[in-house]
Amino acid sequence: MTFELSREHEEFRRSVREFAEAQIAPHAAQWDREHHFPVDVVHQMGKLGLFGLTAPEEYGGAGDDGDFTSLCVAIEELGRVDQSMGITLQAGVGLGINPLLAYGTTEQKERWLPALVAGEALAGFGLTEPGAGSDAGATQTKAELVGDEWVVNGAKQFITNSGSEITSLVTVTARTGSRDDGRPAISAIMVPSGTPGFTAEKAYDKLGWHASDTHPLSFEDVHVPADHLLGDEGRGYAQFLATLDDGRIAISALSVGCIQACLDMAVAYAGERQTFGGPIGRKQGVAFQIADLEVMLQASRLLTYKAAALKDAGAPHQEVKRAASVAKLYSTESAVTATRIATQVFGGYGFMEEYPVARFYRDAKVLEIGEGTSEVQRMLIARSLGLPVE
Repeated sequence: MTFELSREHEEFRRSVREFAEAQIAPHAAQWDREHHFPVDVVHQMGKLGLFGLTAPEEYGGAGDDGDFTSLCVAIEELGRVDQSMGITLQAGVGLGINPLLAYGTTEQKERWLPALVAGEALAGFGLTEPGAGSDAGATQTKAELVGDEWVVNGAKQFITNSGSEITSLVTVTARTGSRDDGRPAISAIMVPSGTPGFTAEKAYDKLGWHASDTHPLSFEDVHVPADHLLGDEGRGYAQFLATLDDGRIAISALSVGCIQACLDMAVAYAGERQTFGGPIGRKQGVAFQIADLEVMLQASRLLTYKAAALKDAGAPHQEVKRAASVAKLYSTESAVTATRIATQVFGGYGFMEEYPVARFYRDAKVLEIGEGTSEVQRMLIARSLGLPVE
């Protein structure tokens, strides 16, 4: 049994690759050095339709011509030249647009989606807090309904697309009461940018993803209308967990792009670099490592697109959830290994920032952390097998 993308998906891949190589690749190193978030490129991505791949036509999306697999193809191709732009698309759609599509009211969708789908605006997804990362249920941010407004107080951290000049809103999880069993009732509330008391703090100085927009957020008596509740009150945590399942597949696609870049760079360099009277690629010590990259690439790609195909086919949630965790775990850890191998192939040059392999090396590590750490994925996979893992 084989799994191959459709002809339409491959044609779409070629168009995104052409865009990425022409509009992103020549500038990626400079953006990385300057920690520059290229808003103009985000707008171009919107015009190309990349932010609308999962959205209906009435909001400017691709409708029947798009699907989750197409989104993964786009993220992979962007990530192949620049992981920062890949994560910008991944978060913009998977964490910004898709929760609105899944849980928003018609009024909420009509208000926010057209600009998000067009790439004219971005939305963030505020789940992680200083004391609530993998243990997201320990959320301390609170929202109290006072009259016809929610009053939000708290803090979030590591939030992508949350403080750019085109960020229009951030959806945040907050405690809004208590459940019958005593656990906190957590809801999702949309907070528009510019709301008094809502501050996107100074951008992080990160190890990698320098051209991605990432901020800590603070909320001090932030008043938003009651109709900014996203989905059902008390269901925000469950909604966000479902959102993360899809996001893990998309992060896997970003990892595939990283592995592909490492393979491309290693093959090219091993064919050009001369030592001891010939190219280093003829040495088994180098050639075998590059062969391992090909194995990791094929396995990661198959796992990723199998999970995407299951989602597009409407497979049972638990089946998609397990496939997403398997793909995310394998592909992200493979991406980190791939950057280490590629850097080793380049030798001392791999340690120099003038070579893209150094940027990919820095960018890769967070893939094992974001959208649920490798440890969380192993826990979820074990539970899906019936093991009583705590």
